[in-house]
Amino acid sequence: MSEPFVVEVWGEPAGIVLREGNAFRFHAVARPFFELDGVQFTTPGHAKLAAARLQPVPAAEGTATP
Repeated sequence: MSEPFVVEVWGEPAGIVLREGNAFRFHAVARPFFELDGVQFTTPGHAKLAAARLQPVPAAEGTATP
C-alpha cells in the first residue's frame, strides 16, 4: 500500500490522494471537493490543481467586501 498524500487548498483540507497503479485517486473530505471524489489523476499535483479550481481565493482579512 502506498503512502497517502493530503491535499490542502488555502490551508483547508480538501482530500487525500492514494496511488492506484500508475494513477492517483482523489478521496474528498469536504465541500466543494466532493465532485472530485473518486477521480483519477496522473500526479498528486494535478489533483491539487483541480481542487484549487473549485475553491475561490479567500478574502484577505481586514478588507471590506462590497
